[in-house]
Order: sequence, then C-alpha cells, then structure tokens
Amino acid sequence: MTDEPQFHVEEVSPSYWNVTFSNGRINLIDVDTIEQLADLVNRIEQASELAVVVFRSANPEFFMAHFDFLSDNDRIAAMKPGPTGLHPYADNFVRLSRVAPVTISAIRGRARGGGSEFVLATDIRFAGDRAVLGQFEVGVGTVPGGNPAGRLGRLVGRGRAMEILLGGDDFPAPLAAAYGYVNRVVPDAELDGFADTFARRVAGFDRVGVTGTKELVGAATEIPDEEAGAALAAYFRTVGRPENAHRVRRLFDAGLQQPDGVELDLGKRVAEGG
Repeated sequence: MTDEPQFHVEEVSPSYWNVTFSNGRINLIDVDTIEQLADLVNRIEQASELAVVVFRSANPEFFMAHFDFLSDNDRIAAMKPGPTGLHPYADNFVRLSRVAPVTISAIRGRARGGGSEFVLATDIRFAGDRAVLGQFEVGVGTVPGGNPAGRLGRLVGRGRAMEILLGGDDFPAPLAAAYGYVNRVVPDAELDGFADTFARRVAGFDRVGVTGTKELVGAATEIPDEEAGAALAAYFRTVGRPENAHRVRRLFDAGLQQPDGVELDLGKRVAEGG
C-alpha cells in the first residue's frame, strides 16, 4: 500500500463523519483504494458513536471514475480474503453496505463501473444535477464485478437493471433519479449543503433508533454474500480477454483515464466501433 491517503476523514462530530475521496486526475479506483477502503470500513465499524457518514469527491468532475485498467492484476489476484471470506473488492462493498451507521454518497461528477458499484453499496445516493452514473463494462466485453446486477435489480427492477447494465450507457442524474438509481437530484452548487443538512439531521437523532431502523431495512433487502462472490468471479473470468483488447486499446487511443478525453462521454464511446 502507498502512504498517500485516498480517503480523507473529517470527524465533524462523534456521530457524523465526512469522507472525501481523492486519487489522481480522475479519481480512479486501484489496488491501493481497495486496501484503504478496507481500513476505512474497519474504522467505521469500530466507531461506537457514529450514526452517519457522507462520502464526497475532491474532484467535481469525477466522483469515482471506474477501476484502473492499468492496475497490477497479479497484485489483485494475490489479495487475501476479507472478513466475509470474499475477495477484498467484494468484501469491501458487502461490509460497507452493512455497517451500522447510515452511509450517504453525495455524487458530483461521474461514477461509472466500480464508482457506480461503490455508491450502490451506500444506503442513500444524492446526486448533483451534473452527475453521471453508469456501468459500461459490457461495452469492453466484461461482466461487472461489484454486483451491480444484484443491487440495481432490487433498486430499479429487472427491466431497468438490464437496460443499465446491458446498454452500458451513461445515465445523467435526472434519468438516474427517475429510475431509482439515485434518491434525488440537487442543483450541483447546493449538493454539499443538502447532504450536510440531511446528515446533521440524522446525526442529531438517537443512534439506537437510527441504526436499529437501518438494520431492519437491511434485513428486508438483504443481498446474500454468494451473489457478490459470483459477480466478482464472473468479472475475473471475463476481464482482459484478448478478443476484447481492441476495444480497450481504442478507448485508450481516445483518451481513456485522462480528464479531457473519452471519459467525458464514456457511455457513448464504448458503443463506437466495437
């Protein structure tokens, strides 16, 4: 793990934390992200007074872009299972979805692929009106690995989950809200204030009532660990296949993983020239 922190925690009060994500020019998710998120989830689990956590991005254009295509796959494969027994990538999202405090994503900018999977693992998603979400993996010949199929299927219904996942297109915030992908859309300039006001409201209530209510909702909408394991196994089976190398190469030629390239309209561009 590098020494550079990607998750910056502001303990606003014992019951309310702000966590800001920052990693490179477009907030890619990489192996260090996986390791640091595991540490953060541990810290959240151990905070006995914590009632609400808000996740934000330091980059107004990219909440979390997606997983880094240039990550060290050998290092990923060698990672030891997390407490659930799952690979740490899946373990993080399962555990994040089950922590006692309420988790809120304040989404400004783009959250695709693994970034979308991250926000789907949080309890509540507020989006700025310029936010964009999507699961583009099918467009590069890969099955999404963070179980967006299971989470979106429960959130938006089977047909809309199929549309999001199989189309691989971008979903602007208003459409994402209409589908139930996010809770609501807030003018971009008001997003931080809106999320903060809601978080302070929740943090001001008795923690037992907050966490007990979340536990009941969680029990009613539980996603089995086996689903997360199957999704990640499907990702590992399908990622990096030589027959799709031209798709990824074409995207890199168009500026993949650069702030002013294909990342700006990735949902559209994955469908070009397959």
